Amino acid sequence: MSEAIDPGVVELATKVFDLARQGQTETLVAYVDAGVPANLTNDRGDCLVMLAAYHGHADAVRGLLARGADPNRINDRGQTPLAGAVFKGETEVVEALLEAGADPAAGTPSAVDTARMFARTEVLELFGAH
Repeated sequence: MSEAIDPGVVELATKVFDLARQGQTETLVAYVDAGVPANLTNDRGDCLVMLAAYHGHADAVRGLLARGADPNRINDRGQTPLAGAVFKGETEVVEALLEAGADPAAGTPSAVDTARMFARTEVLELFGAH
C-alpha cells in the first residue's frame, strides 16, 4: 500500500509543470533554485525540460539546463526533449539542447529520425555541426 501524496505537493508540482509549459522562466527557475528538482517528472515521465522544449521556450530550457537538468531525459514513451523540439520545429530550443550536450541519436524515435521524418533539413545540418 502506498502513502497518499500531500495535496499541497501535487498542487506545487502542477504549478511548476505549468510554468515550464508557459515559459515563465524567472518564476520556474526560482522554484528550482528553492529546491524543486531540475529533473522533476510528471506521471507520463515528461520532465520540465521536455515541457519547456516542446512548447518552444528556449530561455526556460536554458535556465533549467544551467541548473542541472538532464538534456537527454527520456519520457515514458521513449522521447527526448530534443526530439520534441525537432517535432515542433523549435530551432532555438534545438540549439540550446545541443549546446548542453543533448544526443540527437537518443530516444525512440530519435531526434535524427524525427528530423528526417518531417524533412527538417536545417536541424539535420545543426546536428552535423555539433
